[in-house]
Amino acid sequence: MEQLFNFDLEKIFNSSEKEISERKKSLNLFLKTGLPNKKSENWKFTDLNSIINKNFKFISHNQDFKLKKKIDLIKDFEHNYIILVNGVLKSKNMQFEEEDKVKVVSLNSSENFNDQSNNLAFLNKALSSGGLNLEIQKDYKCKKPVIIYNYFNSNLDNKIINNSNKIKLNQNSEVTLIEYNICEKSKFLKNTFEKVEIDENAILKKIIIQNTKSNGFFYKYIFGSQGYNSSYQNFILTSGLKFNKTEIDMNLEKENSNCFILSGLCLGDNEHHEIKTRINHLAPNCKSYQKIKNVLDNNGVGVYQGKIFVKDVAQKTDAYQLSKALILSDLAEFNAKPELEIYADDVKCSHGSTSGSIDEDAIHYLMTRGIKLKEAKKLLINGFLSEIFENITDQNIKLFLEKIVERQIDGV
Repeated sequence: MEQLFNFDLEKIFNSSEKEISERKKSLNLFLKTGLPNKKSENWKFTDLNSIINKNFKFISHNQDFKLKKKIDLIKDFEHNYIILVNGVLKSKNMQFEEEDKVKVVSLNSSENFNDQSNNLAFLNKALSSGGLNLEIQKDYKCKKPVIIYNYFNSNLDNKIINNSNKIKLNQNSEVTLIEYNICEKSKFLKNTFEKVEIDENAILKKIIIQNTKSNGFFYKYIFGSQGYNSSYQNFILTSGLKFNKTEIDMNLEKENSNCFILSGLCLGDNEHHEIKTRINHLAPNCKSYQKIKNVLDNNGVGVYQGKIFVKDVAQKTDAYQLSKALILSDLAEFNAKPELEIYADDVKCSHGSTSGSIDEDAIHYLMTRGIKLKEAKKLLINGFLSEIFENITDQNIKLFLEKIVERQIDGV
C-alpha cells in the first residue's frame, strides 16, 4: 500500500509547515488501513483494494490542470456553465443570472468530513487540490440551469485526483445543477468529497452524467443536510466508467423536507458501478424516494446498498426504496442490500429489490409486429429506464437526458 501511495508532500504542495504536517497525519491514517475491501460492511460487494491493485502498478499525484481542448458546450438548452479541469475551477459564465446572487469560487481546502470509518476521507484530506465552492444567495431562484463541465485531460495515466466541493443553497433559493463528465483516454483515479447544505424552502436539483466511455475509476461521497421544507433531487446517469461508486449520506434535519435519488445505468464491458445511500429521517413529516435501475451485460457489475434510518421523533415519515436490475448476460452480476432502521411507530416505509432477464414474450410480441430483435430489445430497455425521468419537469432537459440514455443503451 505504501509503495502504491508513496507521496512526497513537501514537493507536491507549496504550503506552510502546519498544513504539510496535517496532510502527513491524514496520509498516515489512510496508510494504516489502506483501501477498503469486502471486510468492511460499507464495501460488502466491492473490493476496491483488489480493483486498484489489479489496474495500477503505481499512482502519482496529479499536478496538471491545463485545459488542452475547447469544450463543446451543450446546445440543447440555454444554461450557465462552470468549467473544472481535473477537479479544479478554471472558468465560469453565469450570463443568465444576477451577478451578486450566485457565488462561484475555488475551494482551496478539503472540507472537514468527520466520518472516521471512511478511510478515503483521510486520503482526500492529505492530497486535496481544492475544488468548487458554489453558493446561491437567499431568495434567489436561478433562471437557467448551471452545467459543471468536469473535464479530465489526456495526461492523467496512473494519476490520482483528490478534490472537495461545497454546495450551499440559502433560504428560498433554487438551482438545477448538471455535472457533465468529459474524459480523455487516460486511466486514473478520482476521489471526491462533496458537502451539500440546503436551507429552509430551498430546492437543489442535481443531475450527474458521464458523457463517454472512460478508463476512470471514480469515488464520490456526498454528505448533506436539509432544512425545513427543503428539497434535494439527484439523478445519476454515470454509465461508461470502469469503476464508479457514489455514496450519498443525507440528513433530513427539519420538518417537511424531501429527498429523491434516482438512477438509470447501462453497464457492460467489465464496468463496476455501486450506489450506496443512507437517508436519515431526523424530523417529522419528511419524505424520501429512491429508485435505482440497472441494465447489465457482458461482465457488468451493479451494486446498490441503501439504508433508510428513522429517528424516534421522526413520526409521519414516508420513505420508499426500490432497486431493479435487467440482466442481459449470464456473466453480469447485480447485488443489492436494502435496509430499514426505524425507531418511530407512525411511519410509512417500504423497500425492495428485484432482478431478472428480459421478457421473451414481450420480445416475441414486438417481433410479430415487424420489429427486429435488436430494436425490440432497445425498446424494452428504454421502457425499463424511462421511469426515472418522470420527476423532471423541464422538457428540454428531459429530452436531452433521454438522448443520453438511448446512446448508452446502444453501447450495451
